[in-house]
Amino acid sequence: MILTCIVGSILVSIVIIALIPRENSLKLRQQALEWSLITFALSILLLVNLHQEAQFQQIIEFNWVSTIGWFEGSPILFAIDGISIFFIVLSTLLTPICILVSWNSIKFLVKEFIICLLGMELLLIGVFSTLDLLIFYVLFESILIPMFLIIGVWGARAEKIKAAYYFFFYTLVGSILMLLSIAVIYRITGTTDYLSLTNIQIDNNIQIWLFVGFFLSLAVKIPMIPFHIWLPLAHVEAPLAGSVILAGILLKLGGYGFIRFAWPLFPEATEYLAPIILTLSLIAVIYGSLTTCRQVDAKRLIAYSSVAHMGIVTIGLFTHTMEGLIASIFLMIAHGVVSPALFIAVTLLYERHHTRLIRYYRGVVMTMPLFSIIFMVFTLANIAVPLSCNFVGEFLSLVAAFSTSTSLGILTSTSMVIAAAYSLYLYNRICFGQLSPYLIFSRDINRREFNGQLPLIVAIVLLGVVPYPLIELVRVCLPRFL
Repeated sequence: MILTCIVGSILVSIVIIALIPRENSLKLRQQALEWSLITFALSILLLVNLHQEAQFQQIIEFNWVSTIGWFEGSPILFAIDGISIFFIVLSTLLTPICILVSWNSIKFLVKEFIICLLGMELLLIGVFSTLDLLIFYVLFESILIPMFLIIGVWGARAEKIKAAYYFFFYTLVGSILMLLSIAVIYRITGTTDYLSLTNIQIDNNIQIWLFVGFFLSLAVKIPMIPFHIWLPLAHVEAPLAGSVILAGILLKLGGYGFIRFAWPLFPEATEYLAPIILTLSLIAVIYGSLTTCRQVDAKRLIAYSSVAHMGIVTIGLFTHTMEGLIASIFLMIAHGVVSPALFIAVTLLYERHHTRLIRYYRGVVMTMPLFSIIFMVFTLANIAVPLSCNFVGEFLSLVAAFSTSTSLGILTSTSMVIAAAYSLYLYNRICFGQLSPYLIFSRDINRREFNGQLPLIVAIVLLGVVPYPLIELVRVCLPRFL
């Protein structure tokens, strides 16, 4: 089973890293990179071998308990389908990229840092493949621990401890309500198995309260306004690898939870509360875009843009149309590629000039032409230029929004105009114009930095030019959600 091999390769890599002496930091990095590339290759093999059908595949049955007192244990199932496979591939893609871009920036506790990254990769694969509500919650919350350590221990600035606690408590407090909902579901139905629950009808009034518990937990992860306060601070204070994982994967846990669990289990509640959620999403899109325009810190600007982009994801999701569902999944994958790429670009500038304030940059294209070309590709993808991955997701989101309501479509489209404004301003200010006198030394990117960005460039172009395979795999799985 390929899924079993992926989990096994990560476990083996963690054991090998743990056995290497901490003084040999070069070998630690090399082994981590090699094993993470093996895991990524296995995930590509998993994608290639995925059958184009709606059923779950690569099923792993884990009998963790037979009977404990009154609780009758049942086997826990892990499996994939045309939705979860892309999030697994994205997780395994970003892990070696994180190791590459952090090659020189992490200077202490290298072994512990790598183990945190690999442990988080393992937990993410579990989250995206589990078919049990309780295990989903446990893995969902377990991811907080390594990310809390990455922000709090390896963050670069003085407020890293505050940012780590913001991230931890906002997401933990919100998730308690999900745990209460799961407990009520078990009391009503006697099971937390996803496949069994999809065949059980829950009373509509109870559905609403259960969905509210799930919504508040998942909305913090996305994050939706007004639950977004932790995000900019966590992004700014986290090391580059933390920002890449946070923007690329962790923000997608909320959207994935809605698609996989909240919508199929509480269909009437999602229909009933959809207008409220669409309103919150519109506020996130417009307010997030306008707030992005006033940022003076490049990393904080990209963090706030994530709020707006994820607002478009939830708009597509809660229009309850086939186009909206496809758009939400496609846009999450696209954002999981483009946003980490932008974080890598601005951090490369920070490592050279030790400031993220946009006002100190100008004329970088004169001394860093290769960086400027790559940064331009990422910027154009962020504003959804045709033939980029974001274009496909945002276009389908607009189609779904206009099919639901003309006013909803018009208001959603304003975010794309504002996104073009702040993205082009950022690129123009940094790369064009006369060379800034503050940039004393500005060398272009090296081979390692280029190799860290190359897979993201390929993914941006490939998903934009050939989106059909992803759309088709997702489309086959969606009838059970409609």
